Amino acid sequence: MGIVPLERALQLAADVDLDLVEVAPMARPPVCKLMDFGKFKYESALKAREARRNQQQTVIKEMKLRPKIDPHDYETKKGHVVRFLKAGDKVKVTIMFRGREQSRPELGYRLLRRLESEITDLGYVEAAPKQDGRNMIMVLAPHRAVKASAVAATASRGGPRDRAAEESAAPAGGEAPAAGETAAAGETGPTADTSGQ
Repeated sequence: MGIVPLERALQLAADVDLDLVEVAPMARPPVCKLMDFGKFKYESALKAREARRNQQQTVIKEMKLRPKIDPHDYETKKGHVVRFLKAGDKVKVTIMFRGREQSRPELGYRLLRRLESEITDLGYVEAAPKQDGRNMIMVLAPHRAVKASAVAATASRGGPRDRAAEESAAPAGGEAPAAGETAAAGETGPTADTSGQ
C-alpha cells in the first residue's frame, strides 16, 4: 500500500474493521499491517503450543547395580530398564564397586554385557562401558522405532486434553484491541507503511 500518514492508516483500519499493528517499529518509516490482532495472537499461541508438543525432550534415567547382585534383583532392575527404553528414554546403567570389588572390574563389565544382550530388541549401547572411579558406566538408548512408538502413544493419550485446552484458549469477542490502540502504543512518527491486509 505504500507510505501513508498515520491518520490515513488508522482511517483505513477503521473502514475495514481491522487493527493497525506495528510489525517493524525500528524501520524508517515504521511498518504497520492491517490485521485482526486478537486472531493473530491466538494463532501465534497455537503455533507455539504445537512447537512445544512436537519438541522431543531427552530424558536420561539412571539404574544402579552392584557386581554381586542377586538374580531376582537383577531381573527387577532389568525390568525397569526395559520400561524406560519402551517409554523412549535413555538409561544410564551404573555398576558401583565397593572395597575389594574394585580389583575385579571384569565382574561389572560382564554384567553390563549381559544386560546389553538381553535388551537388544529395545535399545542399543550409546556409550560403551567405562570405568569412572569406583563406578562403571554404560548408556543405553532406545531404537528409533521404539522411540517413535513411545512418542505416538504419548500423543494419543494427550489428544483430547490438548484439544480442550486449545478451545479454552480461544479469545473472547471483546479481547481484540480497538483500531487505534495498537498504533498509538508504538507510534514513532507521523507516517506508517501499511504493507498488506
